[in-house]
Amino acid sequence: MTHTVGYLVGSLAKASINRKLATALAKLAPDSLQLREIPIAELPLYSYDHDADYPAVARKFKESIEGVDALLFVTPEYNRSIPGGLKNALDWASRPWGKNSLTGKPGGIIGTSPGAIGTALAQAHLRSVLCFSNVSLFNGMEGYLQFKPDLIDDQGNVSNPDTEKFLRKYMDAYAAFVKQQIAGRAAG
Repeated sequence: MTHTVGYLVGSLAKASINRKLATALAKLAPDSLQLREIPIAELPLYSYDHDADYPAVARKFKESIEGVDALLFVTPEYNRSIPGGLKNALDWASRPWGKNSLTGKPGGIIGTSPGAIGTALAQAHLRSVLCFSNVSLFNGMEGYLQFKPDLIDDQGNVSNPDTEKFLRKYMDAYAAFVKQQIAGRAAG
């Protein structure tokens, strides 16, 4: 059985190294997963003033989340935390109160940064937000990658064999987690 995974890239930059990472992950994922991006760049800043009448772009965003089996968050670290665009997207996804599109979705987190600790602190903060939003988080492996020049090209080709092996292993473990979570929901 194939499961659809929506991925959110935390960076809004067109040349984002995390977008390159997401492309590589889609390429290295097992056949049981189909990855597709759920874009966040066009979302306006969230305000509860919109709760009674969500803008079309936010409704489409929530429908995109609801239309996938699982989520993968591929994020940089800005100022030791979550990028503002990603936090804004999570606010849209989880609101209005009682209509949280994230509830029960199996979710994974991975990211890359030029810094030596990768995106460890952003991921810790993101885990907190996602746990509150009732996302079922993959904890089997953590992925904090230090991005070096030419590590991943725009087509998702990974130049370092050890990094490619790690990313493939991450996606295999994530796929097993998604399968387990979906089977558990179906049985429950």
